[in-house]
Amino acid sequence: MNPALSAARKFLAAGRRVKKRNGGMKTVIKMVASGLYLGYSPIASGTIGSLLGVLIFLQLHNFPLLYICVCLVLILLGFLISGKAEEIYKQKDSPKIVIDEIAGMCIVYLGLPAGQAGRQARLWIIVIGFLIYRALDVIKPPPAKRVEKIKGSAGIMLDDIICAIYANIMLQVLTRLPLNIGS
Repeated sequence: MNPALSAARKFLAAGRRVKKRNGGMKTVIKMVASGLYLGYSPIASGTIGSLLGVLIFLQLHNFPLLYICVCLVLILLGFLISGKAEEIYKQKDSPKIVIDEIAGMCIVYLGLPAGQAGRQARLWIIVIGFLIYRALDVIKPPPAKRVEKIKGSAGIMLDDIICAIYANIMLQVLTRLPLNIGS
C-alpha cells in the first residue's frame, strides 16, 4: 500500500473521530465562558467569577501594559464566545457565563493608582471596587438594563462593561479624595 495513501486515510479517519466527539470546541467555549468553570458555582456564580477578575488584577497590577492587554483579550474573548456559550447552555445570559464579570472586574481597576499605593490602601481600593461593581451589576443602572436585553454576546458583555465603567469612575473619584484611608 502506498504510504501517502495510508497517511491520508489515517488523517481522514482521525477527522471523523473528532467530528463524532463534537465536544472539543464546546468544551473550550464552556471553559472560557465559565471562567475555568467558576460559573458552575451553585451560589453567586457572577460574584465567584468576579473574584477571578480581582485575582488577575492582584497578579498584574504592577505590570500596567500587560494588565491592559489581558483586559482587552478578556473583552474580545467575551464578545467572541459568550453568545456561543448562551446557545450551548440554551439559556439567555446563563449564570454559568461569567467571562463578562471577569472582564468587567478588570475594567473596574484600570488606571487606578492601586499599583503604587501602600498595602492597606490597595486592599481598600480592591474591596470597594469589588463591592461597587457587584452592586451595580445587580442594580443595572441605565443604560445597562436596556443593553442587557440585546441578543447574544453584545447583551451579555455590554451591560457588565457599562457597570464596570461606572464603578471605575467612582473609584477614580474615591482614590483621589483626600480621605487618608489606609495611610
